Amino acid sequence: MPSVRPSALISPSLRGFYYIVPQVYSTSAQKSTADCLLRGFGVQLHPMSHLWTPWRMTYLRGQEPRPEGCLFCAKPGEEDAAAHIVHRGRRCYVILNRFPYNNGHLMVVPYAHVANIEDLDAETVAELMALTQLSVRVLRQAYQPQGFNLGMNIGEVAGAGVAGHVHLHVVPRWGGDTNYMTIVGQTRVIAEWLDQTYHQLQPLFERLLADQSS
Repeated sequence: MPSVRPSALISPSLRGFYYIVPQVYSTSAQKSTADCLLRGFGVQLHPMSHLWTPWRMTYLRGQEPRPEGCLFCAKPGEEDAAAHIVHRGRRCYVILNRFPYNNGHLMVVPYAHVANIEDLDAETVAELMALTQLSVRVLRQAYQPQGFNLGMNIGEVAGAGVAGHVHLHVVPRWGGDTNYMTIVGQTRVIAEWLDQTYHQLQPLFERLLADQSS
């Protein structure tokens, strides 16, 4: 059996992580030796997998169409299904995040173009929070998450992608959803298309609102 140095395969600093390891050994003896050494470092082996995300290619090539002016002011002018708007209120609407952190990542957005929450009137703030509460209820029924992140990024230095138009994120969370793909690869894995998410959530918004009214 050929000798294989552990340092040639994996750094001790990677001990305990979970990796997808490609099977690229030329002989079965080399593969067996390498597998034993990797397991000795606490690495769980799994055959190479592929994640297909073809819808991101236009974004990666810089071909993603962008509306002139404010994105959140332009979206209400589109059809609900095309814009992925799952609910329209009187003062705010609820929309899917185009590049979600997790499945079901929603944003509650006022129609008013203001940058700071203190610039919203009391009626808009009340509806924004009511729709946030409704969004949590909808996501609980649709995905049974174990927790949520709710919050706003105010200003570019705080991470706001659209700093000029305040909005609130509703992100469902599960244990282990921040795994090696996020930590090592800086990549999120989303298990369904946005159109599928839209068609699952939009009827739930209507149904829960109807239940509240009855």
